Amino acid sequence: MFGRKKTTNEELADKALHPEREGAKNRPTPKRRDQEAARKQPLVVTDRKKARGVDKAKRQEAFARQRQAMVTGDDRYLPVRDKGPEKRYIRDYVDARWSLGEFMLPVMLVVLALSFIRQSWAMTIVFVLVYGLIIFAVLDCVIMWRRLKKLIIAKFGSSPAGGGMYAALRVFQMRRTRMPRPQVARGAYPS
Repeated sequence: MFGRKKTTNEELADKALHPEREGAKNRPTPKRRDQEAARKQPLVVTDRKKARGVDKAKRQEAFARQRQAMVTGDDRYLPVRDKGPEKRYIRDYVDARWSLGEFMLPVMLVVLALSFIRQSWAMTIVFVLVYGLIIFAVLDCVIMWRRLKKLIIAKFGSSPAGGGMYAALRVFQMRRTRMPRPQVARGAYPS
C-alpha cells in the first residue's frame, strides 16, 4: 500500500477496473519535488566534452544563420554593425550609385603591372594613376557622405554613430564583394 510496488497482475487488474479515458490525463499528478529535480541543471556541467560539442553546434548554427542573412539581407540575424534601418538605408544608397572607390582594386592591379616596367614614362603614369585615383575617390566619398547624411537626418531624425565610416568602407569595396550583399540595382536609390 504505502511505498509497495504493484505486481504485473495488480497492474493488469487496475487497468481493467480503470480503463483509459479519452481526453483525460490517465496518470497521477507528479510530485513537486520530482518536477523541480527534473528542471534543475548544474552550473558547471559534469560532462565537459558533451557540453563543448553542444556549444560548438550552437555556434555553428548561429554562424550559418548569420552567413545566410549576409547573403539575403535578413535584418534579424545580421551582425550588430549591420543592423537597423539607418544602416540598411546607407547600404542601399551606396549600392545604388557608381563610385570611384570600387574601381581602386582593379586599377591597383594595372598599376602593379606597370610598376615592373622600369621606364620613366611608366613610373610617371603609375604615380599619377595612384595618387590621382586616391584623391578623387576620397573626394567622391566625402561628397557622397554629405549628401547621404542630409537624407538620413531628413528621414530618421539623426545619423547613426559611425555611419560615415560604414559608408566609406562600403564605397571602397567592389560591388560583388560587399557583405551584406547589395539588395538594390544600380540607380534604384532608396526613398
